[in-house]
This record gives sequence, structure tokens and C-alpha cells, in this order.
Amino acid sequence: MELGKKMEAQKKSNVSKMVNLWEVSRLLLGLNCETALETIVPPESAKALSSKHEFNLQAFKFSTDKELLREPRVRVGFIQNSITLPTTAPFSDQKKAIFEKLRPIIDATGASGVNILCLQEAWMMPFAFCTREKRWCEFAEPVNGESTQFLQEFALKYNMVIISSILERDINHGETLWNTAVIIGNHGNIIGKHRKNHIPRVGDFNESTY
Repeated sequence: MELGKKMEAQKKSNVSKMVNLWEVSRLLLGLNCETALETIVPPESAKALSSKHEFNLQAFKFSTDKELLREPRVRVGFIQNSITLPTTAPFSDQKKAIFEKLRPIIDATGASGVNILCLQEAWMMPFAFCTREKRWCEFAEPVNGESTQFLQEFALKYNMVIISSILERDINHGETLWNTAVIIGNHGNIIGKHRKNHIPRVGDFNESTY
């Protein structure tokens, strides 16, 4: 009798672990139409760039109801990058190094047919928003600054829209700094921008310094 109770308890524990594992998988990988994501094999040219420049490349397909009058037409790409040089290096060198690091990664997204590319928050600098050191503000640039100009060539080359999050310096209004997403059109044009209005402050994490 005691053994039966232990076995039943173990069974419930295993089920609970499976449910928890499924929930973790859902949060990390996502589910669409109650089905797991399908893996897509990237083209050889993209895999070659990934191997040569040592970055991780993954692709997934989201299941959805098929439209009757239009073919599938949207492929979204996301880039999460680290900095390249130490934060003690000259700021101009740090930014240029990030540009060069992203160049083959963006080429890989273009080779994979991505037509909407999203870069991480403040991709063009070390993520210094959690500090109160004003020197990092030197990375700020206008909406049409060098980071946007760098990405415009890729938007035009690969016929893709690029969402670029930068630390913006509003030179027309007292050089106010903004955490801004610049939307670059597939013709290399600037479609618009979105400025973050909510500045989080949690404990010692304080972005309101900017």
C-alpha cells in the first residue's frame, strides 16, 4: 500500500515536471496554433557566413492559418549581438567594431530571405543604460546618423525593412537623448521612428539618468 502511494506520488511529480518543461519550452521557443515551432534549414550561403564568422544562426517556422488569396510573404529576422572591443577602447573604435561584426550577420539574414530585420536595443554601443556614467552619452547620434547610414545600404541591397534601436541625440531640441527605434524602409529611406516613453527604474537600475 505504501509502495503504491509512493509510485503515485512519483507519477504526479513526473507529470508536474513535464508540464513545467513544456511551459519553459513554450516561453523560450513559443507555440503557434498549439503546435511547436518547426525548424528551417538556412541556405548554404548563410550557414557558410555563420561558420566563417562564428555566430549562431537559427531559423523557425510559425504555423498559422493559410491565406486563400496570398502566398506566404513575411520572414522576420532578429539579431542579438555582443560588443567586440573592451569598453576601455576609444568609443569610435568600439562602434566601428560592432558595425564590422554585424556586417556578415546581416548578410546572412539577407541570404535567408529576411524582409523585416529587428536589431537589439541600442545595438550600436555597450548597454550602459543601467549606469549613471554620462560618458556613454557620446554614443548618441541623430536619427540619420552613422548607424542608420550603415544599415541603409543593407535595407536597399536586400529589399528589407530594418528596425534599428539607437541612443538618439535630438539636435533640434536641446540635444535631448532618447531611446529610439528607427524604421528604415526597404528602399533605404527612413520611414519613421518610435521613442520609448517609459523609463524603467527598479532598485539601483535607473535609466532615468538619460
